[in-house]
Amino acid sequence: MTAHPKSHPADDPTPPASANGSDLHLDLSPHGSRRTALAQALREAVRGGRLVAGTRLPPYRSLAADLGVARGTVADAYAELVAEGWFTARQGSGTRVAEGMPVRPVRPAAGPAPVPRAHRYDLTQGKPDPASFPRGAWSASARRALAAAPADAFGPGDPRGRPELRRALAEYLARARGVRTDAEHIVVCAGFANGLRLLAGLRPRDWAVEAYGLPFHHGILAAAGVRPYAVPIDGDGARTDALPARARTVLLTPAHQFPTGGPLLPARRTAAVEWARSTGGVILEDDYDGEFRYDRKPVGALQGLAPDRVVYAGSLSKSLSPALRLGWLVLPEALAGRVVAAKGQRESWTSAVDQLTFADFLDSGAYDRHVRRMRHRYRARRDHLVAALARRAPQVRVTGIAAGLHAVLDVPPGTESSALAAARGAGLLLDGLSEYRHPSAGDRDEISRQAPREGLVVGYAGLGDRGFAEAVEVLAGSLGALGTASGSLRSL
Repeated sequence: MTAHPKSHPADDPTPPASANGSDLHLDLSPHGSRRTALAQALREAVRGGRLVAGTRLPPYRSLAADLGVARGTVADAYAELVAEGWFTARQGSGTRVAEGMPVRPVRPAAGPAPVPRAHRYDLTQGKPDPASFPRGAWSASARRALAAAPADAFGPGDPRGRPELRRALAEYLARARGVRTDAEHIVVCAGFANGLRLLAGLRPRDWAVEAYGLPFHHGILAAAGVRPYAVPIDGDGARTDALPARARTVLLTPAHQFPTGGPLLPARRTAAVEWARSTGGVILEDDYDGEFRYDRKPVGALQGLAPDRVVYAGSLSKSLSPALRLGWLVLPEALAGRVVAAKGQRESWTSAVDQLTFADFLDSGAYDRHVRRMRHRYRARRDHLVAALARRAPQVRVTGIAAGLHAVLDVPPGTESSALAAARGAGLLLDGLSEYRHPSAGDRDEISRQAPREGLVVGYAGLGDRGFAEAVEVLAGSLGALGTASGSLRSL
């Protein structure tokens, strides 16, 4: 091997290849000498910003092994760039990219210019307070879960989900929501939307859906080729007496109808179960906002009435954080195997570490404590919203606030557009109620023959306390400025 002078940089006796140092991808030109090609590739990496000032270069033995070139070739290229000022070399710290090297700015790909965000406050629904995530308790659960995890937790695993979580969920759902199941009939999924996609691909195409719901969910069903029938909604939830015989699946939010609010009446729950049993249909129960109730007794899950006819779906997107992407389906025995097969052996999985952590979070009681704490906090925000509107915009009727993370502000007929424009003009980001009406619903309710409701959907959970207080004053002022129609505020 050729001897090299002591002036070569980074001449340390470390083992070759990947045993030491960082990986570095370089494309060497096939033309010219290898040393010249390597030096040029390194210069381009600095100019292009791939190697920033202070970055430590791999030892030349490692880079030589990775590139398939002689050790001396790398040593000579490094020495050339040190001499030119691109790199610095110091005994004990290796070779690094020098400060002040020219960097070519990266030009973004051509495309439409981003639209600036004009709102000051985000009052859209469905967002829990991100600052209230229980970091300390979650971290403690993660440490315990990782310490106790079996080795197979870090392998491919079971598409149904970790057994520790399915067991903990079966116990919690039975205790807190009245669900009747065991761990073998629970499938962990990446949130409610993932579960909805799985079922939409398995069930017959004829579905019944509530006349008001999330447009995102409507889109999932449409993409799966579902033929929807919109079930009328009133103050007591879905009109389950109007469920069509031709439907084979119905999507309901019985704990707190989304977005209009209110639980499904007991008689309507019974009617839904009778429909499923008489037609052989299946009810998909979206337990939306089931944990957050304020002015009423707990409403148990519909699944408890008919475990063989109801798929119960829940998630952590409102109670903890949508960032966890963690949900579950409680399935009738006839559907459990088909859903697992549709989920597949590798896709649509949630992190095993998050599953183990949540299992400990449930078992330790931390989840119950967090839900109770947030229930008090969200109730205080709801009360603040109601009081501010009663004081400054008494013509607005506040509904759907006995549970959940949002309120519907019913406005006088023909004023939704102007009320929405006034709120958005004041810097508030929120939605009109009409945006949640299902596309298949007619211009008038088929049963009551009344025109659709008009209103604003206002989330009161996503902002911090100070930002929310400011946003509520802005909202009340913008609605109060619209004038006072007859009637006064009523909160239901």
